[in-house]
Amino acid sequence: MMDYNNIPIEKFQFATRNDLYHDSKFETKPVSYFQGAFKRFSKNKGAVVGGVVITVLVLFAIIAPFFTPFKPAYYDMVYAYVYPKLNVFAESGINFWDGCKEKSTNYVGYLKDLALATETGRDVIKNGEYEVSEDGSVYTYRYDTYYGVGFGKYKTISAEEFKDIQEYQNRTGKQVLYPVVKSSDRPSLEKNKYDANIYYVVENKKASTIRPKLDKEGNIVPNYWKYEVGKASSTIPEYNSLRLEGEDGFEENGKQYYYAYGRKVDGGIEVRAEYYEYYIYRHNEVLKDGITEPTFIFGTTQTGKDIFACLAYGARFSFIFATLVAMANFIFGVIWGSISGYSGGKIDLTMERIAEILGSVPTMIVITLLKYHMGTTSQVIVLFIAFFATGWIGMAGRTRMQFYRFKNQEYVLAARTLGARDSRIMFKHIFPNGLGTIVTSAALVIPSMIYSETSLSYLGIINLEAGNTTSVGTLIAAGQQSIMANAGYVALFPCMFLILLMLSFNLFGNGLRDAFNPSLRGTED
Repeated sequence: MMDYNNIPIEKFQFATRNDLYHDSKFETKPVSYFQGAFKRFSKNKGAVVGGVVITVLVLFAIIAPFFTPFKPAYYDMVYAYVYPKLNVFAESGINFWDGCKEKSTNYVGYLKDLALATETGRDVIKNGEYEVSEDGSVYTYRYDTYYGVGFGKYKTISAEEFKDIQEYQNRTGKQVLYPVVKSSDRPSLEKNKYDANIYYVVENKKASTIRPKLDKEGNIVPNYWKYEVGKASSTIPEYNSLRLEGEDGFEENGKQYYYAYGRKVDGGIEVRAEYYEYYIYRHNEVLKDGITEPTFIFGTTQTGKDIFACLAYGARFSFIFATLVAMANFIFGVIWGSISGYSGGKIDLTMERIAEILGSVPTMIVITLLKYHMGTTSQVIVLFIAFFATGWIGMAGRTRMQFYRFKNQEYVLAARTLGARDSRIMFKHIFPNGLGTIVTSAALVIPSMIYSETSLSYLGIINLEAGNTTSVGTLIAAGQQSIMANAGYVALFPCMFLILLMLSFNLFGNGLRDAFNPSLRGTED
């Protein structure tokens, strides 16, 4: 054993410069707290994907309203339940997203669609292609839901509008008005009498189901109201269809005739207007609202609302509303929870009892009471107050738990010993260490708020249908009703938005939790 108190002098040697060791300089740059958190977050592929999806949804909510001329307040009952349509698919002939649906009907139904296509020249039956069942009773084809509207009901317009439409037809070469059918030649039953799509001779005018009468060659026989030139008539004879020969009428059995394009009635002129072309004329020439044609990317609801516009504006409202509520709850909840957790004792006991009392009141009761006492106030404000009244309690509880967890740690005691103020200890030493759990909770508050708002509007408890405001929940409710009408696309798009939102925020929140976990610092590489 070496006696260190009596070491022989010969054991000592002079050290050279090469024998001296010093601490080497770090070759890597220091990594800040947030840089390390970002690196850890980037390694979580699920969180990155969730972040990308959230970004896409947010961009859709921000940008999409600028790319559609429609607004949530817009509706057109004639174009209710028309199918989603993208012009790029419709023009390419692809049987997808082209505004058409698969239609199976009997021979009479097929004849009616064929008659409409024959008169207007529209592809009501896409490409004229159809399939017949082996027994010949069922006809199946791609039915264009936009052109299939046809003429709808007889429309009464003013003499001035009648003249304007004529000028529009002359200028553009597009036909809006078609010859009408004489009242005495129309079907007898009320439901068929004013059906402007029935322009042909029928087999039985008194029948409930109208069957077109064909000539010997199997063609539809028009039943237009014609009158002899020079004889008095209640019709408007100034204009003849661009699709018929000559503006001076036509000759038959040695006599000159006009087709009647209108009939004088109380309040104006009764006409047959092809709705697709009339829609274009109305929005471009009269309203001038930027709507150039009836094309609905996501289709329409049972009231003719554009789903794309409603979803875009609804998503924008949901994100803005949820973010504002989350920020208010976050700020107030963090301040309340930090004071409660750091102070402890009677202060903590009092603050916790207050939070428990408020938290025991159901949100539904809060909303009901607010609606009762604030009936004339905007329901958006009612919803904000209701969510804020109790929404901060969860954030306060999580913050309080983190402060209780870290306030007696050695570095906190050291800071207090060195004279650090309470505010510095709370928000410089304790709060950053509990930031992972708090931030994760705050990130998940946004989808939770959107889900709650969607649920309330879906149930009809909150009505956000005012002006250019709408809700995703209202669209989902409309989609539930549309299932019976075989229009599942009405619910498809808003449900996909909500599903993607909830899944992506959960993945994103888990990534944030790991990224801001202080115990993982130094594991970036």
